[in-house]
Amino acid sequence: MSDEMKGALALEDGTFIEGYGFGAEGYVEGELVFNTSMTGYVEALTDPSYAGQILMMTYPLIGNYGVCEEDFESDGIKVEGFVIRELCRVPSNWRCRKSLDDFLKEYSIPGLEGVDTRALTRKTRVYGAMKAVLAVGDYDKDQMLKRAVEQPSITEVDLVDRVCVKEPKRIEADGKLEVVLVDCGIKNSIIRQLVKRGINLTVVPYNYPAEKIKELNPDGVFISNGPGDPMRVKPTIETIRKLAGEFPMAGICLGNQLVALALGAKTFKLKFGHRGANQPVKDYETGRVFISSQNHGFAVDEKSLDGTGLEVTQLNLNDMTVEGMRHKEYPLITVQYHPEAGPGPHDTYFFFDNFHRLLKEY
Repeated sequence: MSDEMKGALALEDGTFIEGYGFGAEGYVEGELVFNTSMTGYVEALTDPSYAGQILMMTYPLIGNYGVCEEDFESDGIKVEGFVIRELCRVPSNWRCRKSLDDFLKEYSIPGLEGVDTRALTRKTRVYGAMKAVLAVGDYDKDQMLKRAVEQPSITEVDLVDRVCVKEPKRIEADGKLEVVLVDCGIKNSIIRQLVKRGINLTVVPYNYPAEKIKELNPDGVFISNGPGDPMRVKPTIETIRKLAGEFPMAGICLGNQLVALALGAKTFKLKFGHRGANQPVKDYETGRVFISSQNHGFAVDEKSLDGTGLEVTQLNLNDMTVEGMRHKEYPLITVQYHPEAGPGPHDTYFFFDNFHRLLKEY
């Protein structure tokens, strides 16, 4: 691999790993996180919830089916950098439009291959997600290690504003139901699932005031997923607090956490988060266990739900964290995982049916 660019990764604990660069040259900073999915790297790279993070895939060979724009979850790559074991440089798939290498170059995102992602994943599981610096091209080891330590934590960075719409926009589904979708970093798959059920959407920024949402007189309000610490998304928390109980409401991922905070509960940062397509979740109402797609680094503190009106409907069977809630009086349901999946599994599409039912009942 002598024709490859140099590349390296530095972690805040002093770990320094050299490999081979691909994609764009340059330095990036972010929190190193791992995703256990075997497919769906295009969806992950374009997921706005990864803003502020350097994404590492645990599956060893990435890029073998190339890149197809139809799989995008936003308007482009949102991760800060990409770390993999081995890059496939000659993809083979009838849908492929470009290689993974060219895709990263197009969006000026550096990638690193030829590193032991298994060892890095084990380290992350033991010591927690760490601040990191990724470099492709010429780099200075001491400078990288210094930057890894000195960069702000993800809990100190406002990320939602980077990835949400700036002005309201309409998405027509030719249906009779109207929903205001509060965009904190929405995935395209969520929009597709709502539109598929005949729900017309008015997508508004995360800081859109509750009073203006009321003026739209919607049938319901939907709070999207998004990146970073929910405690930093105060405008949306305030909006939810004012609207809860007035309209049927649903929240996904960050939306789940924001609903909890708005009603008086607490959230906390997970040691290394849940990211992948194989997370088991148990539903209390049916007793059913399903496999879910997840991408989050924070969770709702179950012990803090007393007095909020919220009750737990679903739990993660790996670590028993909250995966779903509903309000005892209001038409309000939330989930922590991603029911829209993309690329899969599709066990949890029913969440959108439940929201659709709420809209029609109220």
